[in-house]
Amino acid sequence: MSYFVTGGTGFIGRYLIDNLLKRSGTIHVLVRKESTKKFDALVKRQGWDPKRVVAVAGDMTKPKCGLAAAQLRALTGKVKHFFHLAAIYDMAASAEAMQEANIDGTRNALDLAAALKAGCFHHTSSIAAAGMYPGVFREDMFKEAEGLEDPYLRTKHDSEGLVRAEKRVKWRIYRPGMVVGHSRTGEIDKIDGPYYFFTFIKKLRQTLPPWMPMLGLEGGRINIVPVDFVADAMDHIAHKPKLDGHCFHLTDPDPMRAGEVINTFARAGHAPEMTMRIDARMFAFVPGGVRMAVGSLPPVKRFVGMLLRDFRIPKETLKYITYPTRFDNRETERALKGSGISVPRLDDYAWRLWDYWERHLDPDLFIDRSLKGKVKGKVVLITGGSSGIGLSTAQRVAEAGATTIIVARGEEELFKARDAMKKAGGKVFAYTADLADMASCDALVATVLAEHGHVDVLVNNAGRSIRRSIEASYDRFHDFERTMQLNYFGSIRLIMGFMPMMTQRRKGHIINISSIGVLANSPRFSAYVASKAALDAFSRCAQGELSGKGISFTTINMPLVKTPMIAPTKMYDSVPTLSPDEAADLVVKGIIERPSRIATRLGIFAALVNAVAPKAYEVVMSTAFELFPDSAAARGDKQALKDESPSQEQIAFAALMRGVHW
Repeated sequence: MSYFVTGGTGFIGRYLIDNLLKRSGTIHVLVRKESTKKFDALVKRQGWDPKRVVAVAGDMTKPKCGLAAAQLRALTGKVKHFFHLAAIYDMAASAEAMQEANIDGTRNALDLAAALKAGCFHHTSSIAAAGMYPGVFREDMFKEAEGLEDPYLRTKHDSEGLVRAEKRVKWRIYRPGMVVGHSRTGEIDKIDGPYYFFTFIKKLRQTLPPWMPMLGLEGGRINIVPVDFVADAMDHIAHKPKLDGHCFHLTDPDPMRAGEVINTFARAGHAPEMTMRIDARMFAFVPGGVRMAVGSLPPVKRFVGMLLRDFRIPKETLKYITYPTRFDNRETERALKGSGISVPRLDDYAWRLWDYWERHLDPDLFIDRSLKGKVKGKVVLITGGSSGIGLSTAQRVAEAGATTIIVARGEEELFKARDAMKKAGGKVFAYTADLADMASCDALVATVLAEHGHVDVLVNNAGRSIRRSIEASYDRFHDFERTMQLNYFGSIRLIMGFMPMMTQRRKGHIINISSIGVLANSPRFSAYVASKAALDAFSRCAQGELSGKGISFTTINMPLVKTPMIAPTKMYDSVPTLSPDEAADLVVKGIIERPSRIATRLGIFAALVNAVAPKAYEVVMSTAFELFPDSAAARGDKQALKDESPSQEQIAFAALMRGVHW
């Protein structure tokens, strides 16, 4: 007995060949000439006998699949079973590609099978051939299919129609459900079907604990079957006599609804489940014209598009959430009776599918998360780059291959840092500037643009912090002015200077080093926190205007860092702080991931408590204010400055509220 298989190197085809090898005979596999080496590697990897699994050079898009006359003569009359699996199963593929592969390819395969005088043509169709039929679709139904406007549904239906009209060879048709990975190994070769929602489930797991109740959609019934069931069923039915001219639904007789499927995979991925599910069909009462009008609004389209891109869900898959078709499979059940072949419960193997996806196919595995991949060859400007956070960040960026520009007031320390990084192999430039002086900011922007053309990443790190109570500041209004001048106006002046070129190039990234104090509303830091809060507010407004032009803003609510800026407050010598290198890690994370905000859990928690219970939070802040008095430096008491040391209560409180400025 001899077999001929198209699509034998595909997902279902590989498992079918595994089964055919348990029988006698040679298996001829259609392979493009340029893919011969890949086929040989597959034979070796699968452990197939190369004497029994033989490549036949050809092309599905050519007449008779591109076989030469000599090949036709050698195979004519020897092929008992012709399995046609080659097709496009990607709903996001172009209509032209689907026409060529699914319809023209099937026509060429039928012509080849007829030329070879094959015993039976086994066509792998799909439940997509039913279109969007509203009800139960039987195995003997075909012309009743509805809703075939989608190219994928139409080409699967029309290619099956070619087989049904075939008179030259006998045929059998198989309609698998939505094929997922192997039920015992979880193996699959691409992301498709329910796998599109795995990224969404993973993000839920990263954001929320698994016990958190969620609201979601119920949807229609999704017919999912593992690839091993499909291959086993096809192999068994193909070799059973007196079934020619029949169609077989390789489907789950008791499919789950979309919400149940997502919950099953949520359990497998240890993510929160949708405890309350709303049936998506209830929205059918909204007129179609209204739904279309709302969906066409630019803000709605952009928001939906953003979510789909972030979760990597093709828009074409959303309509299957309310899939209306059920599939009767009594013909298949009769054919499989006594074989022991049946559809396993998704609950029993979903964890294997999830595990394989997370280990091998998760798109995050293939993202270049290295700093080098993000900044090599790009221009990165860092203010306050001669010491502390700025210097540590500049060293990392220069090492990663960026054209690194550091800016500071002090020339000696700045050039010393530049020379050290250049000696280490970095491409580093240094410019002195007083960022509290708007003319100096403008001169810096002009020089950088003239010498480097543009800035890809601007890190507004330079800043001034003042720790002094309001009562001690009645005669020090200049503290508020100079803090705002550097922390807010200086940063804005640079942003406004570099932004025109960024928008022209439609790419750029602004990173503003803010403070945890903006979230925690730290007492005694009213001047500093107000200046940083102003920069935060500017960034939030700018994001809405510029995100559509390729410009990203990242605000880092930095916790307390041990830098020269906090040196005058001796209490900080005894409380937990980040090192400049640890702070630079947060900046590097911002460069790589481009989030809107980076903040510690404590900072986010403080903001949440303040929003939910502001009076209770006020008590905590007032207690901290009384516990941490003005420093000797703030009072101008030089003698007390020498003897200043924190109390045990202060150290304990600061340790509990790690990273918050007190």
